[in-house]
Amino acid sequence: MRRLFLVLMLVAGLTFACAQRQVGTPGGTESAKGEAEMAATSQQGGAEQVGEQEMAKVESAEITGPTQAKLTEEEMRRIFQDIHFEFDKYDIQESDKPILKGIAEWMLQNSDAKLVVEGHCDERGTNEYNLGLGDRRASAARDYLQSLGVPSSRLQTVSYGEDRPLCTEHNEDCWWKNRRVHFVVVEGQ
Repeated sequence: MRRLFLVLMLVAGLTFACAQRQVGTPGGTESAKGEAEMAATSQQGGAEQVGEQEMAKVESAEITGPTQAKLTEEEMRRIFQDIHFEFDKYDIQESDKPILKGIAEWMLQNSDAKLVVEGHCDERGTNEYNLGLGDRRASAARDYLQSLGVPSSRLQTVSYGEDRPLCTEHNEDCWWKNRRVHFVVVEGQ
């Protein structure tokens, strides 16, 4: 099972890194469960290294190339704000829709850019459940951006569950900060 997961992660990473044109991933309940189960197995052994390598690729590509020349880092942070979620929910709140509209407008004006939509959770719940919930949050944000006209080929989702917290305290304010979708701009092909 671990080898299968490693092979799938490697193929997915190569596809994302080398593809001329991406095909959007369908968001479904069954696929979210399957992804959550596969992602949960990545917490063991060498599979974690593959995930770290993939994230290093995304982080090294973050806000580079043509997109960086158009906007300052401060402007990028203003446009690509995190959106937050209620406990155990993945529906987009009305207060976050203007943020998503701003992101969609920017994406439509910058056709060379691609966006990684990262789903995150707080520490409560099992790792497997949080990976699935993070996937549903990322998919909800992706679907909303698609409804605003952003092509699915320019959007990729990933779930980190509870593995990348912004805050490590054990209180509601901290948990709220961790229940989020984060956006990473990557240079177009």
